[in-house]
Parts: sequence; C-alpha cells; structure tokens
Amino acid sequence: MPVKIRLQRHGKKGKPFYWLVAADARAKRDGKFLEKLGIYNPNTNPATIELDVDSSVTWLNNGAQPTDTARRILSYKGVLLKHHLMGGVRKGALTEEQAEEKFNAWLSEKEAAVQAKKDGLSKEQAAARATALAAEKEVNAKREADAAAAAMPEEEVVETPEAPQPDVANEDATPVAPVKEEEVIEANDDMAKAPSVEEVMEKSDEEVKPAATGEEE
Repeated sequence: MPVKIRLQRHGKKGKPFYWLVAADARAKRDGKFLEKLGIYNPNTNPATIELDVDSSVTWLNNGAQPTDTARRILSYKGVLLKHHLMGGVRKGALTEEQAEEKFNAWLSEKEAAVQAKKDGLSKEQAAARATALAAEKEVNAKREADAAAAAMPEEEVVETPEAPQPDVANEDATPVAPVKEEEVIEANDDMAKAPSVEEVMEKSDEEVKPAATGEEE
C-alpha cells in the first residue's frame, strides 16, 4: 500500500490550520489517515509546527513519500536530516551516538535561530506599539486643545463712537448778515443816479482834448 505524508486541512474559512498525517495515497485529502504526525498552523508568526520526529522518520524508513509542502515541513524540523543520519548508521558510517550528537547540535542551532527571529519580531512589535501610542497621544492632545479653544467665549467687540468731525468748509466762513429791504432800495437809487457809460466817455474826451492841444502848441 503506497503511503503519503501530507497535510489535512482543518479550521474555519480564512484561518485554516493543518494536520500532518501519514495516509493511504488513494484516500481523499481530508479523509481517513493512518497516523497523525503533527500540526502546522500558518496563522502565527513564525508559523507553529509541532511534529513527532521519530514517527516521521519511521514512516520515511518504511517508504512513505511526502508531498512538496510536507517535505519542507519535515526538513524545517530536521526529520530529513535525522533520516539521512539513520541511513549512515545502517551503513556503518556513523554510530547511533554520533548521529544523535549531530542531530542535537543542529537542533540547538535551529532553536537559537528561531528564538532570535521571535525576539526580533517582539522588538518590532514593541516599537510599533510605542509609535502608535505616541501618535495617539499627539492626536488626543490636539483634540483637547481644539475643544478648549472652542469652549472659550468669544471676546465682545466694543464699537467706539466716532467723534464728530468739524465742518472745515464752514469753520472759517464769516456769517453773512441779512440784507435789509431799505438798503436794497438805496443801492438801486444810487445806481440810478450814477452817470451812464456814454456820459463818462464824453467827459473823458473833453478832458483829453485840451491836453492834446497844448502839446501841439
């Protein structure tokens, strides 16, 4: 019976997680399986992987073939490395103690790298939270300042009455006394008694003639 090591989907829509199972290659993807080897949850960062390494190695030794995704998970957890080391033990190239020592050294390095990644992500998340908190404080302070400014009563504008401007045109004008009717009649009489223009001209000619005659003598 051909056996596949593959993923079996679980979880809800939009947030799936998977079981890593050893199943008959002819069975449906989400159907019956022979053994559950671990879980894979891609919804976390980094992804959560729990795996029974020894059982996985046993299935590989028995000829089970992993799918591409399952192979990457097995490699990530060191199953393929241990399977390779166990092959060296069977061939006599390594002892079981040496193979176990090599695997534990690799596992320690892998765990250190994963922990370093987790620490880096934690620092980034803390920095992002601090930045978001500072921005939120700034927005709240601005909102409070705007509310305080809106609550303050507006200053009343008092209009100062304009001082009356002096009438410059009439300030220097001399008051004119009313003209009496008698004065108007007298002025008309004087104008009537005054010599006419012809009389004035004749008188002027008489005064000029003797003077001209004296000049000729």
